[in-house]
Amino acid sequence: MLSSAEKQRYQKHLLLPEVGAEGQERLKNARVLVVGAGGLGCPVLLYLAAAGVGTLGIVDGDTVDETNLQRQVLYDAADVDRPKATTAAAQLRRLNDLIDYEVFTTHLVAENAASIIERFDLVVDCTDNFSVRYLINDVCVLSEKPFVYGAIHRFEGQVSVFNYPSNGVLGPTYRCLFPNPPSGLEIPNCSEVGVLGILPGMIGMYQANEVIKIITGVGKVLSGELMLMDLLENTQRKMKFKRRSDAEMLAQQGMETHRKLAANVLLPNEISAIELMRQLKREPDTFLLDVRNSDEYEVCHLPGAVLIPMPTIPTSVKHIPRDRPVIVYCHHGMRSASVIQYLEQEHGYDNLTNLNGGIHAWADEVDLRMAKY
Repeated sequence: MLSSAEKQRYQKHLLLPEVGAEGQERLKNARVLVVGAGGLGCPVLLYLAAAGVGTLGIVDGDTVDETNLQRQVLYDAADVDRPKATTAAAQLRRLNDLIDYEVFTTHLVAENAASIIERFDLVVDCTDNFSVRYLINDVCVLSEKPFVYGAIHRFEGQVSVFNYPSNGVLGPTYRCLFPNPPSGLEIPNCSEVGVLGILPGMIGMYQANEVIKIITGVGKVLSGELMLMDLLENTQRKMKFKRRSDAEMLAQQGMETHRKLAANVLLPNEISAIELMRQLKREPDTFLLDVRNSDEYEVCHLPGAVLIPMPTIPTSVKHIPRDRPVIVYCHHGMRSASVIQYLEQEHGYDNLTNLNGGIHAWADEVDLRMAKY
């Protein structure tokens, strides 16, 4: 039952015949997990908290960065370097203290995904990481939970609902659309190509809307349909797709792959900014490979670094030496890790090391006069 405080707060929902007291009670009793408290996660969390979803889980192992403030509207300048998950929860409590928040200050990985997801009714995918998105899909398919998907790129966004049960039949999964993950070199993230700040806000609100429809049973859920939005052209269109007969098998195979990667595949060797400074003094022939784009390189770069932007790596392999140490770096260390994985797997390199924290860490720890962005 709704308390008097809840009836007062949610009265505009109660006035809607489609929602009413029954729908609001369903929201109150729902447990929703939001994976990622960034550009998409912020509007999703804001609107689900405001709507009165009874328990919100927040999974995010990152801290707030100044570049996040252009689009991640739960945070302000004073929050830089604070954990996103706990900072988001504190802000949301100020918005609505009638609901519960469960905070996970960690990344979702193969070792913890099933134990976290099993505690919730449905999952909202607000990540920008393909391996995590496939992990969410595979756990949700095997545990028969729906998940709400959102993705953004520059000025374009996508929304859909996967593994949604309707009339006893489960809807299509993420792997029904995209059976296998792309390599890190195939699809750049917003750190590399940028994103219009308002785009994740709009896509996130669509995701929150799907969550509310799923919980209340009101309206048509975006199951079996991928909605595509282009803000520059002000266009929307939908693409229909069906569940594959082997959807569950793909999820099972995917989970086996996630576990093997977690157990057997080492992350690329990493070096801290301070350690790199020392290495450059000991081994001045160290090759510095900058995989950012040219605009980023113009802002700042390590002395003597060779620029080979990430998308051009496959056609520029001959320029990367094999006979001396190679340090690969980008802005924060994500793109460079993907480049190392590609070069090791596809071209057999064994002399590559990733600069942990990227050039941002170098500017923080070594060259305090270096420009940041």
